[in-house]
Amino acid sequence: MKFNQAFGTGILLVVSLAVGTLLCEAGARLILSPADYLSPTMMRDEILGISIEPNSSGYDEWGFRNHKVPPTADVVAVGDSHTYGNTAAMSDSWPSVTAQRTGLQVYNLGMGGYGPNQYFHLLTTKGLKLHPKWVLCGLYMGDDFENAFSVTYGLDHWSSLRNGERDNVNVDIWGTSEPPVWGAGVRNWLSEHSIVYRLVLHGPLIAIAKEAIRFRETSAGRDPYTTALIVEDQNIREAFRPLGMAERQDLASGPVREGMRITLHLLTEMDKACREAGCRFLVVIIPTKETVFSEYIEKMPELHLHAELNRVITNERAAKRTLVDFLADEHIAYLDTLPALQNAVKNQLYAQTTRDMHPGKNGYRVIGEAVAQYLNR
Repeated sequence: MKFNQAFGTGILLVVSLAVGTLLCEAGARLILSPADYLSPTMMRDEILGISIEPNSSGYDEWGFRNHKVPPTADVVAVGDSHTYGNTAAMSDSWPSVTAQRTGLQVYNLGMGGYGPNQYFHLLTTKGLKLHPKWVLCGLYMGDDFENAFSVTYGLDHWSSLRNGERDNVNVDIWGTSEPPVWGAGVRNWLSEHSIVYRLVLHGPLIAIAKEAIRFRETSAGRDPYTTALIVEDQNIREAFRPLGMAERQDLASGPVREGMRITLHLLTEMDKACREAGCRFLVVIIPTKETVFSEYIEKMPELHLHAELNRVITNERAAKRTLVDFLADEHIAYLDTLPALQNAVKNQLYAQTTRDMHPGKNGYRVIGEAVAQYLNR
């Protein structure tokens, strides 16, 4: 008798938990955007490298981070994770902020890991179908030149852009070299289908606790890959991961020079396509985090990994001079968002984490407002 009661109580508890979880999930989906929390289902693509499955996890029917694909849009934005809005909600990405500040309808074709090749392809195959007045290309100084090289020489679709042949070019930046972990399949499924799971296991409370520990280790110089800039009286508490970043911008590197050549060619083609379609093209230059805080970094040689930080800043300045000179010569409009970001460094512009170097809500707001001011002018 006691066993039957215990069994019945256990079944009731399991059912109650299941019903409660389902109700919480339904409530979360009514209040929150699935695209802000769920991991999308990814597909391999011979042109783009990878893409999001249409209508996956709150994404639109083209597989991008919008509520829907409109028949027309005033503005189309193309770019990488900085345009997509990594670490921020959909409504806080800089294209969304631009829409809010201008009253224009902005469609976001940004995607993490994309570069100039994908920007050009998406503009010509999708973006111009929306008959925009403006096309905004978010060009990230951190890795877009390297990305152009790897995509051009790693995917056969882009072979017409090659200048000779290169061996062993790995284009799969989305893959993982980590060995399989027990239970990963279940966790991945939950990440793609449950907002409650994402909130509980990857929510802000756990993240804050983890990052408090990581920042202490980073501040003490114990992390070989990460360093921190902390200026308490300026409200600055930022982490940096500069290893490898300088090489991706170094014009002394053959692949980076080739990637810049390809990038400049594709920007010219994008500008030409926009002119032919009767819309205007604007290159939105997005700097690295290191350059945004260069005024502080350069005055603090005692910082852990200071030499690597300086190399990023130096190489980026040289690469941007080449980029800006080219755009000016070709009469291609551009907006450098670095001054606006540097003027707002005390506002916690970046995600407060030692693992992800993307802007947070405040950083995207600054970029979006700078773009809006340009368009309103």
